[in-house]
Formats: sequence, structure tokens, C-alpha cells
Amino acid sequence: MSRHFEKAAGLCEARDSATDEYVFNQTMLRIKDPERSLDFYSRVLGMTLVKKLAFAEMKFTLYFLAAIPSEKLENWSSDSEQRLEQTFGRPAMLELTHNWGDEDKEDLQYHNGNQEPKGFGHIGFAVPDLKAACERFDSLGVSFVKRPEDGKMNNLAFIQDPDGYWIEIFAPAGMGEGLEGLLVEDE
Repeated sequence: MSRHFEKAAGLCEARDSATDEYVFNQTMLRIKDPERSLDFYSRVLGMTLVKKLAFAEMKFTLYFLAAIPSEKLENWSSDSEQRLEQTFGRPAMLELTHNWGDEDKEDLQYHNGNQEPKGFGHIGFAVPDLKAACERFDSLGVSFVKRPEDGKMNNLAFIQDPDGYWIEIFAPAGMGEGLEGLLVEDE
């Protein structure tokens, strides 16, 4: 029996037991203005800042955010050292990196990976109701790259954060809708 749920060239079947407790912990995005970005991720996407680490000698600050339901906030320690361990042991964290002084560089703009040369594409957020989420984003003045009604994939949207990074928005229950004729079996 395979350890993978799908087939694709290049997959390694044998898993080294040394990796059994590895956790995919974070995706890092560079940001120009922490106040602007923290407002976006905490207000628009409801994320919680769980840890802030400032490195004076190297002149940068890291902000670790997580999507934590309100009723689970009590599971996080108020002790800074314990919360540091929780931060680095939890899956799916967003790390925003601010290099001090970038907010004052008028021409500074980060590459979001969706223009040439392409690379990084987006992060994704699951929401319970795609239509309601998009209506809320509209009311908050959020920039859309793609609305659900645009293009062929009507089960998702893309919004942009203040630095131009793309964020995919989708409802897990609706991900199979509208894909008929678009997906192909293994080539």
C-alpha cells in the first residue's frame, strides 16, 4: 500500500522515520509596513499575532500569525518562552518579516511571484462561505485579483494583501464544484 493518496512522478515511497515528527510550520512573506500588514491579516483575515521577535543588531522584526478560533486562544501560554515553543511547533503559521526602514523606501515593492519571473504564487485560506467572505472583503475595500465569477474556476477567489501578495479564498465543501471538464486523469 502506498503512503501517498495520489500518483505522480518523483514521489518517494519510503519515508524516513526520522521525519515522522516534522511539522510544516511557516511561510514567510517580506512586508514593507508592519502596521499596514498586521492590520490586514488581523482585521481582514482574523489572524492572531502569537509571537513577535525583534532583532536589533540585524535590524528586522518577525511577526508570527496564526488562524486560531477564539475559543482556542486559551490554549496559548502567556509565558513568552512557552509561547515561543508553541509558535515553532504549530503547523500553518504565517511569518511576516519587516526589515527596519523599508516603510520609508518609497520605491520599494516586493515581488509577489505572479509576474515574470514567476515563482511563489499565493497562500490560501479556507472559509465556511465563499460568497459571504467575498461580500465582507468588498465591504472592507480589499483588492481582488479574481472574483469567484471570473474565469473558469468559480469555486475560489484571490485577494491581495497590502504588499501585493495573493491570497486564495475557498470553501472546502465547494472545491469540487465547477471543475467538471477542467481536470484530467494522470497524463
